[in-house]
Amino acid sequence: MHADDVLSDRYVIEREIARGGMATVYLARDIRHDARVAVKVLHADLGPLAGEARFTREIQMTARLQHPNILPIFDSGRVGGVPFYVMPYVEGETLRQRLSREGPRGLGGAQLLALGRAAQRHAAPSPVPRSWPSPGRRTAPPVSRRSRIPAR
Repeated sequence: MHADDVLSDRYVIEREIARGGMATVYLARDIRHDARVAVKVLHADLGPLAGEARFTREIQMTARLQHPNILPIFDSGRVGGVPFYVMPYVEGETLRQRLSREGPRGLGGAQLLALGRAAQRHAAPSPVPRSWPSPGRRTAPPVSRRSRIPAR
């Protein structure tokens, strides 16, 4: 995908923000709501393989979860036979970037890992993808009183 590509007649791709072994995440603009979103698109070459089934399970499982440290799914679908899903775009640094800046013993990194583990425990009945939490994932928005950890 390239900047200005339109996905599913609804999302205008602005730029790539993350790439993993299975999918790429793009910053996009939701045309209908004039809002910035993150769109995760399965790599096209994984479609016919087991990657598509795993990606579909990730969409279904994530859609069922409700936790303050897990981003909800706004939308999902297929474009050109390739599955994608849409979630809120969270501005900020990734956990990897924050750990690099603060070091592994930095209180912020430890708090973020604890929040990630809390979200994983919440999802325990579901088969949580091994990539959660991943240092490359965007951190959650500034932490609210609900999570009892102060925002920076």
